[in-house]
Amino acid sequence: MTTTTIVLIVLAVVVLWVIMAYNGLITLTNRAKEAWADINVQLKRRYDLIPNLVESVKGYAAHESSVFENVTTARAAAMGAGSATPAAQAAAENQLSGALKTLFAVSEAYPDLKANQNFLQLQQELGDTEDKIQAARRFYNTTVMALNTAEQRFPGNLIATSFHFAPMDLFELTEAAAAEPVKVQF
Repeated sequence: MTTTTIVLIVLAVVVLWVIMAYNGLITLTNRAKEAWADINVQLKRRYDLIPNLVESVKGYAAHESSVFENVTTARAAAMGAGSATPAAQAAAENQLSGALKTLFAVSEAYPDLKANQNFLQLQQELGDTEDKIQAARRFYNTTVMALNTAEQRFPGNLIATSFHFAPMDLFELTEAAAAEPVKVQF
């Protein structure tokens, strides 16, 4: 083999490695974006359930208007944070979780409400949605962790730096109360 052939083979191997590393980072980036979209789908479902839940409780606890206003305000803030960073979304979700806990605490004072089929169904759907949100968050964080690790490890960091890949933020709950699930059973 001539020197030119050896240089061409080494160059071809390096080019193939760069292509494979780049494509791997693109795949992980797209998975992370898909996971973020899955979180948003589940949060949308949660936002859609909340007005029904509030209306269901309103009939029984008309004098608790500040609770309803807090839930509505928190829901609007969380919906507005939908395109924000994971940290901003987590903060808005923390506020909404706290408002929902207050709503469920108020509903405990109304035995007729706790027996209402519509309310029970809404509670069950909200609990199911909370489980799906938690699973979507875990999947997102796992995917982001894989992406960030691939971007930081050598020699992948050379490709990530060369093509301007940026690390993504994990979805982290910042308040201890928000880490607890919304209470949906009495």
